[in-house]
Amino acid sequence: MDAFVSRKRRRAATPDVVPEACISPPHTDEDDSTDVKLALLASLHPDCPQEALLDALLSHEGSVEDASRALGDDDDDAVVIPGGAIASPRKKEYLWKNGPGYQSSISSFSKQASDGGASPGSMKRLMTRKGRTLHLYAPKDIENHTPCSIIHNFLPSETADALLLELLGDAPTFYKGKFKLFDRVVESPHTFAFYVDSWEDVERQKREYTYNGQELKDVRRLLPEMRSVSKNVEDAVNLEIQRRIRDFQGGHRLRYQSPKEWKPNTAFVNCYDGAAQNVGYHADELTYLGPRAIIGSLSLGVSREFRVRKTIAREDKPLISKPSSHLQDDPEGQIAIHLPHNSLLVMHADMQEEWKHSIAPAQSIDPHPLAGNKRLNITYRCYKDALHPKFTPRCRCGIPTVLRCVQKRKESRGRYMWMCHAHFAPDKEGCSFFQWAEFDDDGEPPWSAAYKQRAAKPAVGQSAPTDAVQ
Repeated sequence: MDAFVSRKRRRAATPDVVPEACISPPHTDEDDSTDVKLALLASLHPDCPQEALLDALLSHEGSVEDASRALGDDDDDAVVIPGGAIASPRKKEYLWKNGPGYQSSISSFSKQASDGGASPGSMKRLMTRKGRTLHLYAPKDIENHTPCSIIHNFLPSETADALLLELLGDAPTFYKGKFKLFDRVVESPHTFAFYVDSWEDVERQKREYTYNGQELKDVRRLLPEMRSVSKNVEDAVNLEIQRRIRDFQGGHRLRYQSPKEWKPNTAFVNCYDGAAQNVGYHADELTYLGPRAIIGSLSLGVSREFRVRKTIAREDKPLISKPSSHLQDDPEGQIAIHLPHNSLLVMHADMQEEWKHSIAPAQSIDPHPLAGNKRLNITYRCYKDALHPKFTPRCRCGIPTVLRCVQKRKESRGRYMWMCHAHFAPDKEGCSFFQWAEFDDDGEPPWSAAYKQRAAKPAVGQSAPTDAVQ
């Protein structure tokens, strides 16, 4: 749908919250429960929907004062409707309830400000601020404002349905991942399964690879429909990569981006059963993918929101927030990309290092005729031979390390590091191992043959940007 809307996300109402006319907090924000904070906000903003209050509270890390200040900006609740008019409060509520059908593309508004319109890749300014969620639907808007591109109706409908039915047959055997977080063993809020190309790869994964500091016992071979579709995904993703380089990267690969064709050889399949199942903000693990990883994600079944948020270094955050300023973009604002059945989302080379993504809980969902309340998505990935665990550093626990990228610290942002991740395993404590990771401009590690061949060549001056390669 060629549309977008910037609005507060509707959330399930918190039960048994009765706003009072005036409430004085008896202690600090940190001591108050979410219900009390919502009641405080409701008393200060009685005309604001409760789901908007909750969204603002979450976006401001539980601070009632900051959330109230953000909600005080009346225009932050504005919804633009065709023709450029601002909807009235009653119309806003109607639009919130009735979805994006009344919205226009961002592109249509940007063209009004320029006689010549916008050239591909030129709309780089983020349109998000704290407390707001920008909803994107049109492929052009998605690729202009996020490091993603989307293809709707990717497969023939019969093929998509056959693939969905195949996965629905396997979904009851999916499992929840267990890992340790702050000394507590927790489970993933959805189920998943891991698939590889061949039976040899299945055994190799079980013996040689680790995930969250532990071996993965349940590894599966690609199902027939998954295998037949993987070539379609491979071809489409490679075309999208070349288009992204041409239209958005000035014709250059990003530094560390591989020049090789993207070829998927593994796939995680996630199942979200019902509106409540979700996954929080995260970046995908780079250990076996390497820097500037590219992932193709095929969605099937129920439509869900895929939310993305740009990360910024701590020192870059403004000391004083000015929520009423329409000229000040906030990189921490959320963008919601709506993923319908049979859509292919490509997460490009600048996604994992600079952004985080999530599947948000939904207030309600429209059942799919085949999947019911389930959404399944296949995330096709390309594991690199040079990043096999037999080559990568091992920590003092004796297990292969995890590859991470610095996102928050300004002075080292964008650098890669090898770290112990045994502390994620329920039965392990972990160690403090740390080592900076080195890669050449093609994303190859020092022990790879490609790295050594490149290092042996004489240096050649390049005119490409510092974060890009020819």
